[in-house]
Amino acid sequence: MRAAPGVSNSRAAWLLLAPFLVIFAVFYAYPLVRSVLLAFQQTFGPGSSRFVGLGNFRFLLSDSLFWTALWNTIVFTCGSVFIQLPLALGLALLLNRPRVRGRALFRTILFAPALVGVVFVAMMFGVIFEKRTGLLNLFLHQMFGWNLDFPWLETYVMPALILAALWQYVGFNMVYFLAALQNVPAELLEAARIDGAGSWKRFLHVVLPAIRPVGAFVVLLSIIGSFQLFELPYIMLNSTAGAENRGLTVVMYLYQTGFQIGDLGYASTIAWVLAILLIGCAAAMRALWTTEAES
Repeated sequence: MRAAPGVSNSRAAWLLLAPFLVIFAVFYAYPLVRSVLLAFQQTFGPGSSRFVGLGNFRFLLSDSLFWTALWNTIVFTCGSVFIQLPLALGLALLLNRPRVRGRALFRTILFAPALVGVVFVAMMFGVIFEKRTGLLNLFLHQMFGWNLDFPWLETYVMPALILAALWQYVGFNMVYFLAALQNVPAELLEAARIDGAGSWKRFLHVVLPAIRPVGAFVVLLSIIGSFQLFELPYIMLNSTAGAENRGLTVVMYLYQTGFQIGDLGYASTIAWVLAILLIGCAAAMRALWTTEAES
Protein backbone atom coordinates (compact mmCIF):
# COMPACT_ATOMS: atom_id res chain seq x y z
CA MET A 1 0.00 0.00 0.00
CA ARG A 2 1.49 3.33 -1.06
CA ALA A 3 1.35 6.29 1.30
CA ALA A 4 -0.43 9.46 0.20
CA PRO A 5 1.75 12.23 -1.25
CA GLY A 6 3.55 14.15 1.49
CA VAL A 7 2.80 11.55 4.16
CA SER A 8 5.64 9.35 5.36
CA ASN A 9 5.23 5.62 5.70
CA SER A 10 5.63 5.90 9.47
CA ARG A 11 2.89 8.51 9.77
CA ALA A 12 0.61 6.51 7.50
CA ALA A 13 1.11 3.44 9.70
CA TRP A 14 0.19 5.41 12.84
CA LEU A 15 -2.89 6.82 11.13
CA LEU A 16 -4.03 3.31 10.24
CA LEU A 17 -3.36 2.09 13.79
CA ALA A 18 -5.04 5.09 15.43
CA PRO A 19 -8.63 3.67 15.51
CA PHE A 20 -7.47 0.44 17.14
CA LEU A 21 -5.22 2.28 19.62
CA VAL A 22 -8.02 4.64 20.65
CA ILE A 23 -10.49 1.77 21.15
CA PHE A 24 -7.90 -0.28 23.03
CA ALA A 25 -6.97 2.64 25.31
CA VAL A 26 -10.57 3.62 26.09
CA PHE A 27 -12.18 0.19 26.46
CA TYR A 28 -9.27 -2.02 27.60
CA ALA A 29 -6.21 -0.22 28.96
CA TYR A 30 -7.99 2.47 31.00
CA PRO A 31 -10.53 0.08 32.62
CA LEU A 32 -7.69 -2.33 33.45
CA VAL A 33 -5.57 0.32 35.14
CA ARG A 34 -8.63 1.83 36.84
CA SER A 35 -9.67 -1.56 38.24
CA VAL A 36 -6.19 -2.03 39.74
CA LEU A 37 -6.46 1.33 41.50
CA LEU A 38 -10.02 0.62 42.65
CA ALA A 39 -8.92 -2.66 44.24
CA PHE A 40 -7.07 -0.60 46.87
CA GLN A 41 -10.01 1.71 47.57
CA GLN A 42 -13.36 1.52 49.29
CA THR A 43 -16.00 3.25 47.24
CA PHE A 44 -19.40 4.61 48.23
CA GLY A 45 -21.11 4.87 44.88
CA PRO A 46 -19.40 6.25 41.77
CA GLY A 47 -18.33 9.60 43.26
CA SER A 48 -16.92 8.87 46.71
CA SER A 49 -14.00 6.67 47.71
CA ARG A 50 -11.14 6.38 50.18
CA PHE A 51 -7.81 4.58 50.01
CA VAL A 52 -7.68 1.41 52.15
CA GLY A 53 -4.53 -0.25 50.83
CA LEU A 54 -4.75 -4.01 51.24
CA GLY A 55 -7.87 -3.69 53.37
CA ASN A 56 -10.13 -5.11 50.67
CA PHE A 57 -7.92 -8.18 50.29
CA ARG A 58 -7.81 -8.74 54.06
CA PHE A 59 -11.58 -8.41 54.27
CA LEU A 60 -12.00 -10.88 51.40
CA LEU A 61 -10.09 -13.56 53.32
CA SER A 62 -12.68 -13.39 56.12
CA ASP A 63 -15.73 -12.77 53.92
CA SER A 64 -17.99 -15.79 54.30
CA LEU A 65 -20.09 -14.79 51.28
CA PHE A 66 -17.04 -14.79 49.03
CA TRP A 67 -16.05 -18.28 50.19
CA THR A 68 -19.62 -19.49 49.68
CA ALA A 69 -19.56 -18.07 46.14
CA LEU A 70 -16.15 -19.60 45.47
CA TRP A 71 -17.27 -23.02 46.74
CA ASN A 72 -20.43 -22.94 44.62
CA THR A 73 -18.35 -21.97 41.58
CA ILE A 74 -15.90 -24.79 42.22
CA VAL A 75 -18.76 -27.30 42.50
CA PHE A 76 -20.17 -26.10 39.18
CA THR A 77 -16.70 -26.26 37.62
CA CYS A 78 -16.21 -29.84 38.82
CA GLY A 79 -19.55 -30.74 37.26
CA SER A 80 -18.44 -29.21 33.97
CA VAL A 81 -15.06 -30.94 33.95
CA PHE A 82 -15.90 -34.37 35.42
CA ILE A 83 -19.43 -34.87 34.06
CA GLN A 84 -19.84 -32.74 30.96
CA LEU A 85 -16.45 -33.36 29.32
CA PRO A 86 -16.39 -37.18 29.70
CA LEU A 87 -19.93 -37.27 28.28
CA ALA A 88 -18.85 -35.03 25.39
CA LEU A 89 -15.88 -37.30 24.70
CA GLY A 90 -18.09 -40.39 24.85
CA LEU A 91 -20.53 -38.88 22.35
CA ALA A 92 -17.61 -37.90 20.10
CA LEU A 93 -16.25 -41.45 20.18
CA LEU A 94 -19.69 -42.82 19.34
CA LEU A 95 -20.38 -40.39 16.50
CA ASN A 96 -16.88 -40.86 15.07
CA ARG A 97 -17.68 -44.48 14.23
CA PRO A 98 -18.28 -44.94 10.49
CA ARG A 99 -20.94 -47.59 11.13
CA VAL A 100 -23.25 -45.22 13.03
CA ARG A 101 -26.12 -44.18 10.79
CA GLY A 102 -27.26 -40.57 10.72
CA ARG A 103 -24.03 -39.27 12.26
CA ALA A 104 -24.37 -35.85 10.67
CA LEU A 105 -27.93 -35.48 11.94
CA PHE A 106 -27.02 -36.46 15.50
CA ARG A 107 -24.04 -34.12 15.47
CA THR A 108 -26.29 -31.25 14.41
CA ILE A 109 -28.91 -32.06 17.04
CA LEU A 110 -26.34 -32.27 19.83
CA PHE A 111 -24.54 -29.09 18.77
CA ALA A 112 -27.71 -27.05 18.25
CA PRO A 113 -28.20 -26.09 21.95
CA ALA A 114 -24.85 -24.26 21.88
CA LEU A 115 -26.38 -21.83 19.37
CA VAL A 116 -29.15 -20.87 21.80
CA GLY A 117 -28.63 -17.85 24.03
CA VAL A 118 -27.92 -18.35 27.73
CA VAL A 119 -30.93 -16.20 28.66
CA PHE A 120 -33.28 -18.50 26.76
CA VAL A 121 -31.69 -21.60 28.33
CA ALA A 122 -32.02 -20.10 31.82
CA MET A 123 -35.68 -19.22 31.29
CA MET A 124 -36.43 -22.65 29.81
CA PHE A 125 -34.77 -24.59 32.63
CA GLY A 126 -36.32 -22.27 35.20
CA VAL A 127 -39.66 -23.61 33.97
CA ILE A 128 -38.41 -27.20 33.73
CA PHE A 129 -37.20 -27.22 37.36
CA GLU A 130 -40.32 -25.62 38.86
CA LYS A 131 -42.10 -27.50 41.63
CA ARG A 132 -45.38 -29.26 40.81
CA THR A 133 -45.71 -27.76 37.31
CA GLY A 134 -42.07 -28.29 36.25
CA LEU A 135 -41.62 -30.66 33.33
CA LEU A 136 -38.82 -32.62 35.04
CA ASN A 137 -40.75 -33.29 38.23
CA LEU A 138 -43.86 -34.19 36.24
CA PHE A 139 -41.91 -36.63 34.07
CA LEU A 140 -40.14 -38.25 37.03
CA HIS A 141 -43.43 -38.44 38.92
CA GLN A 142 -45.11 -40.28 36.04
CA MET A 143 -42.18 -42.65 35.57
CA PHE A 144 -40.97 -43.31 39.13
CA GLY A 145 -43.47 -41.71 41.53
CA TRP A 146 -41.09 -38.75 42.08
CA ASN A 147 -42.10 -36.05 44.55
CA LEU A 148 -43.77 -33.23 42.59
CA ASP A 149 -42.55 -30.71 45.17
CA PHE A 150 -38.89 -31.66 44.78
CA PRO A 151 -37.08 -28.32 45.37
CA TRP A 152 -34.60 -28.12 42.49
CA LEU A 153 -34.32 -24.33 42.60
CA GLU A 154 -34.32 -24.12 46.38
CA THR A 155 -32.19 -26.93 47.78
CA TYR A 156 -30.48 -28.46 44.74
CA VAL A 157 -29.52 -25.32 42.84
CA MET A 158 -26.05 -26.42 41.75
CA PRO A 159 -27.19 -29.80 40.35
CA ALA A 160 -29.90 -27.93 38.44
CA LEU A 161 -27.34 -25.48 37.03
CA ILE A 162 -24.99 -28.32 36.07
CA LEU A 163 -27.81 -30.09 34.21
CA ALA A 164 -28.78 -26.89 32.38
CA ALA A 165 -25.17 -26.24 31.35
CA LEU A 166 -24.79 -29.89 30.38
CA TRP A 167 -27.68 -29.59 27.92
CA GLN A 168 -26.27 -26.44 26.36
CA TYR A 169 -22.55 -27.17 26.14
CA VAL A 170 -22.04 -30.93 25.87
CA GLY A 171 -22.48 -30.77 22.09
CA PHE A 172 -20.18 -27.76 21.84
CA ASN A 173 -17.35 -29.65 23.55
CA MET A 174 -18.19 -32.76 21.54
CA VAL A 175 -17.27 -30.91 18.34
CA TYR A 176 -13.76 -30.20 19.68
CA PHE A 177 -13.26 -33.87 20.52
CA LEU A 178 -14.65 -34.94 17.15
CA ALA A 179 -12.14 -32.73 15.36
CA ALA A 180 -9.32 -34.21 17.45
CA LEU A 181 -10.46 -37.80 16.89
CA GLN A 182 -10.53 -37.34 13.13
CA ASN A 183 -6.85 -36.38 13.24
CA VAL A 184 -5.75 -39.55 15.06
CA PRO A 185 -3.42 -41.42 12.64
CA ALA A 186 -5.28 -44.40 11.24
CA GLU A 187 -2.03 -46.35 10.81
CA LEU A 188 -1.39 -46.22 14.56
CA LEU A 189 -4.83 -47.61 15.31
CA GLU A 190 -4.35 -50.35 12.73
CA ALA A 191 -0.93 -51.24 14.12
CA ALA A 192 -2.36 -51.48 17.63
CA ARG A 193 -5.20 -53.66 16.35
CA ILE A 194 -2.75 -55.99 14.61
CA ASP A 195 -0.75 -56.26 17.83
CA GLY A 196 -3.87 -57.52 19.56
CA ALA A 197 -4.87 -54.40 21.46
CA GLY A 198 -8.56 -54.23 22.32
CA SER A 199 -10.80 -51.17 22.06
CA TRP A 200 -9.97 -49.95 25.57
CA LYS A 201 -6.21 -50.33 25.12
CA ARG A 202 -6.33 -48.59 21.73
CA PHE A 203 -8.20 -45.71 23.33
CA LEU A 204 -5.86 -45.54 26.32
CA HIS A 205 -2.53 -45.83 24.50
CA VAL A 206 -3.25 -44.41 21.03
CA VAL A 207 -6.34 -42.20 20.96
CA LEU A 208 -5.93 -40.47 24.33
CA PRO A 209 -2.31 -39.36 23.80
CA ALA A 210 -3.22 -38.11 20.31
CA ILE A 211 -6.12 -35.95 21.49
CA ARG A 212 -4.44 -34.81 24.72
CA PRO A 213 -3.58 -31.26 23.46
CA VAL A 214 -7.20 -30.65 22.45
CA GLY A 215 -8.39 -32.23 25.69
CA ALA A 216 -6.20 -29.89 27.74
CA PHE A 217 -7.54 -26.92 25.78
CA VAL A 218 -11.17 -27.98 26.32
CA VAL A 219 -10.57 -28.51 30.05
CA LEU A 220 -9.04 -25.05 30.40
CA LEU A 221 -11.85 -23.51 28.36
CA SER A 222 -14.45 -25.22 30.58
CA ILE A 223 -12.75 -24.06 33.77
CA ILE A 224 -12.55 -20.45 32.60
CA GLY A 225 -16.15 -20.49 31.39
CA SER A 226 -17.40 -22.10 34.60
CA PHE A 227 -15.67 -19.53 36.81
CA GLN A 228 -17.40 -16.79 34.80
CA LEU A 229 -20.85 -18.26 35.51
CA PHE A 230 -23.38 -15.47 35.97
CA GLU A 231 -26.34 -15.25 33.56
CA LEU A 232 -27.58 -18.82 34.07
CA PRO A 233 -28.13 -18.71 37.86
CA TYR A 234 -29.06 -15.01 37.85
CA ILE A 235 -32.02 -15.60 35.52
CA MET A 236 -33.01 -19.07 36.71
CA LEU A 237 -33.21 -17.76 40.29
CA ASN A 238 -35.06 -14.55 39.38
CA SER A 239 -32.16 -12.15 39.95
CA THR A 240 -31.30 -13.66 43.34
CA ALA A 241 -28.68 -16.04 44.69
CA GLY A 242 -31.30 -18.56 45.75
CA ALA A 243 -32.15 -19.86 49.21
CA GLU A 244 -29.17 -19.59 51.59
CA ASN A 245 -27.03 -18.32 48.66
CA ARG A 246 -26.93 -21.80 47.13
CA GLY A 247 -26.76 -20.28 43.65
CA LEU A 248 -24.27 -17.52 44.47
CA THR A 249 -21.21 -17.54 42.18
CA VAL A 250 -18.08 -15.41 42.24
CA VAL A 251 -19.15 -13.25 39.31
CA MET A 252 -22.65 -12.87 40.73
CA TYR A 253 -21.17 -11.75 44.05
CA LEU A 254 -18.94 -9.33 42.14
CA TYR A 255 -22.04 -7.90 40.43
CA GLN A 256 -23.97 -7.58 43.69
CA THR A 257 -21.04 -5.86 45.41
CA GLY A 258 -20.25 -3.44 42.61
CA PHE A 259 -23.63 -2.56 41.12
CA GLN A 260 -26.17 -3.25 43.86
CA ILE A 261 -24.20 -2.28 46.95
CA GLY A 262 -22.03 0.27 45.12
CA ASP A 263 -18.61 -0.75 46.43
CA LEU A 264 -16.71 -0.84 43.16
CA GLY A 265 -13.43 -1.10 45.07
CA TYR A 266 -14.26 -4.41 46.72
CA ALA A 267 -15.80 -5.64 43.46
CA SER A 268 -12.50 -4.90 41.70
CA THR A 269 -10.70 -6.86 44.41
CA ILE A 270 -12.96 -9.85 43.78
CA ALA A 271 -12.37 -9.53 40.04
CA TRP A 272 -8.59 -9.50 40.42
CA VAL A 273 -8.62 -12.46 42.80
CA LEU A 274 -10.71 -14.33 40.23
CA ALA A 275 -8.26 -13.35 37.49
CA ILE A 276 -5.30 -14.52 39.60
CA LEU A 277 -7.02 -17.86 40.26
CA LEU A 278 -7.63 -18.41 36.54
CA ILE A 279 -4.09 -17.36 35.60
CA GLY A 280 -2.73 -19.75 38.23
CA CYS A 281 -4.93 -22.57 36.91
CA ALA A 282 -3.76 -21.93 33.34
CA ALA A 283 -0.11 -21.81 34.44
CA ALA A 284 -0.50 -25.06 36.40
CA MET A 285 -2.07 -26.81 33.42
CA ARG A 286 0.67 -25.53 31.13
CA ALA A 287 3.37 -26.75 33.51
CA LEU A 288 1.67 -30.13 33.80
CA TRP A 289 1.32 -30.43 30.04
CA THR A 290 4.97 -29.43 29.49
CA THR A 291 6.14 -31.99 32.03
CA GLU A 292 4.08 -34.76 30.43
CA ALA A 293 5.26 -33.80 26.94
CA GLU A 294 8.91 -33.90 28.00
CA SER A 295 8.51 -37.25 29.70
